[in-house]
Amino acid sequence: MVTDLTPVDDELTAALAGECDRQRETLSLIASENYASDAVLAAQGSVLTNKYAEGSPGDRYYAGCAYADEVEQLAIDRARALFDAEHANVQPHSGTSANLAAYQALLEPGDTILSLSLSHGGHLSHGQPYTMVDDVYDVAHYGVDVETGRLDHERVRERAEAVDPDLLVSGYSAYPRQVDFEGMQAIAEAVDAVHVADIAHLTGLVAAGEHPSPVGVADVVTGSTHKTIRAGRGGMILCGEAYADVIDRAVMPGTQGGPLMHNIAGKAAGFGEALEPEFDADAAQTIENARALAARLADRGFDLVSGGTDVHFALVDFRETHPELTGAVAETALEDVGIVLNKSTVPGEERSSTVTSGIRIGTPAITTRGFDAAATRRLADAIADVCDAPDDDGVREQARETVADLAEAHPIYA
Repeated sequence: MVTDLTPVDDELTAALAGECDRQRETLSLIASENYASDAVLAAQGSVLTNKYAEGSPGDRYYAGCAYADEVEQLAIDRARALFDAEHANVQPHSGTSANLAAYQALLEPGDTILSLSLSHGGHLSHGQPYTMVDDVYDVAHYGVDVETGRLDHERVRERAEAVDPDLLVSGYSAYPRQVDFEGMQAIAEAVDAVHVADIAHLTGLVAAGEHPSPVGVADVVTGSTHKTIRAGRGGMILCGEAYADVIDRAVMPGTQGGPLMHNIAGKAAGFGEALEPEFDADAAQTIENARALAARLADRGFDLVSGGTDVHFALVDFRETHPELTGAVAETALEDVGIVLNKSTVPGEERSSTVTSGIRIGTPAITTRGFDAAATRRLADAIADVCDAPDDDGVREQARETVADLAEAHPIYA
């Protein structure tokens, strides 16, 4: 089915077929990845890829947008229903695009952003060095407590008072605990800053009620539309009516031109699936699997940042238990046996971001495949075995057999 979406091009078709086989035969534990449904794939590969639709439903620059309007309005209405939001803009091309539009809407060049540092779990689009955000705005950072791996709101407040930011960012890329959006809003209000909550990783968990929602709490909420919500790949912005016009102008023409209507169709399809009762059960299982994985790795003697997880991934810190092992080495060894995850910095990191002292292990994609806690614990044992002996060929072969067995028992794209 997946290769039916390819053009008639032998080389490209072969590469896409190979990628489909790779996804079937390996297990994705990258926290930001998931498997789109057949409906989402079909929508994203639809004839809407041909259509320019600059503007918004009912107010387009180009003619011929009647059906594009219907599709985008479906995505908007479903996003609003999922998140109980007054206003939704579903046009951003990615979570990063959503963040850039939010900054443009709410800030002037040279204004100050306060966000979590990258090595402590922040994201590039929150203003890390060498990014456009860092070039345009004055960016300062706060951090987690390096001993506990958790945010200390009193320290964040002290940092905010010292920096006096115009905008505070909450929501993170590698923070394995629930985000206290109300606490972060209180800090923002105390220093007269606007608050942008980035739920790129949490969209599905928030939609299912498995994580507290920042909608109606933060001034503006941004996010990805794939990851835990597994809709069409892209971004979105949620806000109250007070910010609706300025957000819409910042998306188009402020930071991008024509929306990717085929991606918006994929968003509409995925949001429709997320409104079904089965989705809530999947989100709950995603967290249960992450906790099972974290607990099993802890039982095997691995250190977990913050001691565990409340969300869809765990962060493993090798420094005390496996001091010679780097995240890069672990990532490569695990990929060799068919376990695909990513190296990650950890709080207090001294290695570079291309080497790192940890790995991030997410459960959205394996949950979509149908993994329960027992299957996840079995996979955690394979991860632990390889990390304990990354150069042992016998260990690797046993791990490959485990991956093959689990992948066959939990198929995708049959």
